[in-house]
Amino acid sequence: MADSPLEPSSPTRLPWLVGGSQVVGLACVVITGVWMGHYRGGYAWDGSSKQFNVHPLCMVIGLVFLYGDAILVYRVFRNESKRVAKILHGIIHLISLIISIVGFVSVFGFHAKANIPDMYSLHSWCGMLTFVVFCIQWLMGLTIFLFPGASPALRSWYLSLHVFFGLALFILAIATCLLGIKEKLLFSIMATYSKFVPEGVLANVLGLLLLVFGGLVGYILTRDEFKRPPHPEEEALSMHFKTLTEGESPNSP
Repeated sequence: MADSPLEPSSPTRLPWLVGGSQVVGLACVVITGVWMGHYRGGYAWDGSSKQFNVHPLCMVIGLVFLYGDAILVYRVFRNESKRVAKILHGIIHLISLIISIVGFVSVFGFHAKANIPDMYSLHSWCGMLTFVVFCIQWLMGLTIFLFPGASPALRSWYLSLHVFFGLALFILAIATCLLGIKEKLLFSIMATYSKFVPEGVLANVLGLLLLVFGGLVGYILTRDEFKRPPHPEEEALSMHFKTLTEGESPNSP
């Protein structure tokens, strides 16, 4: 007997791709930690340059690694109930948001203590845009998809926007990190950067790994065979909504 299209399935390549993305994502976090910890003096919360070092680490953890994991939830937990996937998606995004706030506070605190101007570079503009839109995206998703009260028509209309901005923000976050890496290198080792010093090479490797992580996540998200299969209860709700909005019988061809 042929498998029903509603039966749970797991493409054989998906676990390997997801596992690969996690290895690369964790490598990005570790390399950022080593860069700031070993080459830039470590971490502190005292207004010094060590406080600044908290910023890139938090951004890579929050707006890249955890954000990427959050948008992979519907691919990884493809056979769980949709409500469970929604809650997990929202929780990971919340953790990402909290870590990102810590990163923003750390850099603004360092600038204030060192009398450094804020928000003048392209990196800072892109970073603030990413953070503000991320906050709006999270609040809209929480209100429309998790809390009861939103109509099925509103959810259906907003879903495509939510998916688009989710992927667009992920791409923007990685681009902002690349700008930040370049800016930090020019500020810190401009005189020796062209001599292939270890710090410069390490930072360049980090940039490439961020691109690989983004590519893996993007590939998983955009492949049709990796999309979450419709569950029987979700199919029933979809048919019921279609009946209410289009006046069709659930049994109509």
